[in-house]
Amino acid sequence: MSTTTTGTVYLVGAGPGDPDLLTVKARRLLDEADVVLHDSLVGDGVVESIPDGTRVENVGKRADGERTPQAEINDRLVQEARAGRDVVRLKGGDPTIFARGGEEAEHLASHGVAFDVVPGITSAIAAPGVAGIPATHRDHASTLAVVTGHEDPTKADSALDWGALSSLVDAGGTLVILMGVGRLPDNVAALREHGVAPETPVAMVERATLPDERAVTGTLDTIVDRADEASVEPPAVTVVGQVVGVRETVAHCLGGSDALADVSVSAGPEGVVEVNRQ
Repeated sequence: MSTTTTGTVYLVGAGPGDPDLLTVKARRLLDEADVVLHDSLVGDGVVESIPDGTRVENVGKRADGERTPQAEINDRLVQEARAGRDVVRLKGGDPTIFARGGEEAEHLASHGVAFDVVPGITSAIAAPGVAGIPATHRDHASTLAVVTGHEDPTKADSALDWGALSSLVDAGGTLVILMGVGRLPDNVAALREHGVAPETPVAMVERATLPDERAVTGTLDTIVDRADEASVEPPAVTVVGQVVGVRETVAHCLGGSDALADVSVSAGPEGVVEVNRQ
């Protein structure tokens, strides 16, 4: 179908939260956009950096618990573009990683609306990385799986194959669970039920790249208690696998010589490190 609009929709990834991690293209589009429709996971610093003259709307889950229905967002994107406006649909992380960017792209294409996808740094990679945990490592992990933590592992019709995921971890792979704070006990139980060893290293990285970033480490046997003790809250990324152990060997130099003056690290409860990025 040929396009008939004068405006363009840009499906843009905002990265994990730190405005410095926006891509150059994302920064340019935010500066030039007529309208920005953003999700709640977009960092406050990113939203605050948008020029004053731009119409900015939060279409994610808001403080009052309200959420803009996806169908309404889809229609808004079409309407704004057909009115001749350039629209940035801004999402935390990458627009195609559990962010419904694919659905929005299909809707725009079905209505003949021109769009562009601007990748962002997904928290699935960023959160472990900034905590000193490489998602893959030549000596520890050559495979990586990223799943949503919202899925109930006890459902008979679960879309996640916990047996296959457990086999991946057992074989030395890395499992990254996004948005899984509330279901941490269920997810840990599912891995244990499918044979993953209780001593398997686990980390949770909360609010990665933001000033109040924290990392909680443990094992499948201890991580639920440690997360409770540390009162871990969303957004947080869970990492399961041997790569978590790399953190112990690099944490004392994490940040690099240029950044160490701006990063202070303090010990919290056992297995918890608070990283204050100034």
